[in-house]
Amino acid sequence: MLSLARLLTFASVAVSLAECSGLVAPAYQGVPATVNDPPDFNGTSTDSSSIASTALQVDQKAGATGDALPDQPVPDTTVTAVDGNLVNATIPNPSRRGLAEDASESSLMRRNNSNYELVFWGTGTGSNDRDAAIEGTAYLTYTVVSNATYDIDDCLAFCDSVDGCVFANLYYEFFNPLLDFVFSQKSNLKCALYADVHSAAEKTNFGGQALYPSPGPLNFIQQSSGWAAKSLVDPTTPPGYTQTFGPTNGANNAPGYMGFAFIDKYDVQACADLCDTRGADPVGGVCEYFNIWRATVNGIPTTYTCSMYFIPSDNSTAVNFGQGDLLVTESRGYKRNSLIIDGGFEGYTCGSSSSAESPFCFTPGYSAWQGTSSPNGNLDASIFNYQPYAHTGNAVALLGSAYGTDNLPGTLAPTVPLVTEAGQSYTLQFYHSSFYSGEQAEAEATLEIIWNGQSVDTIHPGFSQWTVHQYTVTAQGNDLLQFKGGASPAYVFIDDVSLFPL
Repeated sequence: MLSLARLLTFASVAVSLAECSGLVAPAYQGVPATVNDPPDFNGTSTDSSSIASTALQVDQKAGATGDALPDQPVPDTTVTAVDGNLVNATIPNPSRRGLAEDASESSLMRRNNSNYELVFWGTGTGSNDRDAAIEGTAYLTYTVVSNATYDIDDCLAFCDSVDGCVFANLYYEFFNPLLDFVFSQKSNLKCALYADVHSAAEKTNFGGQALYPSPGPLNFIQQSSGWAAKSLVDPTTPPGYTQTFGPTNGANNAPGYMGFAFIDKYDVQACADLCDTRGADPVGGVCEYFNIWRATVNGIPTTYTCSMYFIPSDNSTAVNFGQGDLLVTESRGYKRNSLIIDGGFEGYTCGSSSSAESPFCFTPGYSAWQGTSSPNGNLDASIFNYQPYAHTGNAVALLGSAYGTDNLPGTLAPTVPLVTEAGQSYTLQFYHSSFYSGEQAEAEATLEIIWNGQSVDTIHPGFSQWTVHQYTVTAQGNDLLQFKGGASPAYVFIDDVSLFPL
């Protein structure tokens, strides 16, 4: 039984709440003293026009140039544009492999290494025959095969050995001294590989270079043929992500847009890396979703787009099919996985018995989260299912006595330790608000973030609308996360908690 002194304390807190703010405590379905500003996503929809105009400026075409060395490792994926600005930067990733090594299928991949079909044939090898090699997107590397015959089999076997190869361009190059005298193969039959399928319309490298000392002849191309894998399989989903849709011919046009990048080949892992390292949006926080797709202009592959979002999406918003001669192809969406179970508290519901238009119920804990009160406290940490209190969805966590009967802090924590990798760095993100009781009563609002028993930070937001926060934490494995604070009437709400590996 509570002591008389304790009852008087509860009474004084309740009187303070009523007299100073005129508010009804959250447990009684009180109305906040100020209106909760809804998230402002104006101006955050996909900027399709900027993507399309930049695609018409970028040039990602490449091939086996006359002075290039054969059998070089496939280079790291390159970023060619960011948010409309042309750049040239690589995306280093130690998991990407060189030639003939096993690797994850992070590119467009074939189903059967020997299952190729002829896309186009060459012009012939007569004295007056002239042809051109492919200059296209997603160039990988090349080798030189024996010119004792037109060695298609060895060229396709080389494609089999290179991760990501789905297309091979086989052709003769004449009057190249490196092929004639320097390279060990002593052959002029080149086999150039690509991670995308190309057509005869992209045969634009006719030679015409003076590779021999003057007045030597100009180099030229003959018998340029193209071979493509007959079928493709889905690229492997990057670790820490879930594929939400694709492939389709529609790109997302969705809210929560953060920007875009062009990359020089269809590399899902590279897009994931860009999302992981994208700077946080001041309203929406870190990147939680990306859409990768290939742009073709007049049927020719032109670039590969990574659009990034702080709000996950799916096929329902994949309604951008292109503009003019630019078409969207091979569009896929990937959602970043949080290690926090039910970080939005939506697993707590009022049940089917609730018939109200806006259900209202609360609890000290459920399967995913548990609130703990201070000694002699009364529901100092709780979870509400009530849409007007939430940042997104219908549920939210509250720190501070839900009944307004004490001014003690509460503690909120996941019910089970977090499944993390020891030594790995993670981004902890959450949204907080402390606006319920008005500016004066919320002036002393505080929130402490605790990781494995150690204080990460204590914020003193005072009166604050919904604000996103991020912290970098290092895991030890089976980590413990806690939020502590709130002291009625200086209530603190928490929503949309997430933990992403860096």
